[in-house]
Amino acid sequence: MVAWFDRYLRRHLDGLNLPLWSAPPVTGHRGPVVIYCNHPAWWDAAVIILLAGKLYPGRDHRAPFDAAMLAKYRIFERMGAFGVDLETPRGGAQFLAAARDILARPGALMWITAQGRFQDVRVRPLGLRPGVARLAEMAPDALFVPLALEYAFWEERGAEAFAAFGPAMSAADLAALPRADRLARLEGALTDTLDRLGADVTTRDPARFRPLLAGRKGVGGLYDLWRRGAARLRGRHFDPAHRSPSP
Repeated sequence: MVAWFDRYLRRHLDGLNLPLWSAPPVTGHRGPVVIYCNHPAWWDAAVIILLAGKLYPGRDHRAPFDAAMLAKYRIFERMGAFGVDLETPRGGAQFLAAARDILARPGALMWITAQGRFQDVRVRPLGLRPGVARLAEMAPDALFVPLALEYAFWEERGAEAFAAFGPAMSAADLAALPRADRLARLEGALTDTLDRLGADVTTRDPARFRPLLAGRKGVGGLYDLWRRGAARLRGRHFDPAHRSPSP
């Protein structure tokens, strides 16, 4: 499915980019890892699957998923998603029970869209659900990593996807805090990462990013086919990008 989503994203988006200052958390960490992120768009699941497959191919990946949506998209269950009822208090117990089992596995990596609903990237405060703060009590050897996601239209037909990892936090350090302070620290770290990513995105400067994958350039279809043929007849190189880089 990583290969399938790779092709799908290349076809429909202009690319997936990470800012130069962002680095994935240490891959050599032997304990579990919790990567929690904001939830701005339908594309989040595809981006997370690509990040998981390309950056952490050896990990055991799991992610909570709205039970109502999982009933529509059963394929995600086969890729590590588990259903959580977001409409009732019972869902919180479902989430914590599943998380306890997952975080007991040393190589586990848990991805959480911690807002629990779609929300614009500019909304503050982020309003993370409290369940994510409870996880530090279950796995003191875990790392918690904020992941900022954003999408923007730049020069091409498709949107650009952006992902940025913030500094990792020790679960033991988080667990030493009262739950309210722990949630505030998690939310503050994700807010800082989102703000720093947003500042780079608004510059529209590709030099600030490194591409994890590049999408298809140009308009596509018959129009680009005609442009390619015209360039060949003139003996010119055809570049389908809207704005070609300077020689």
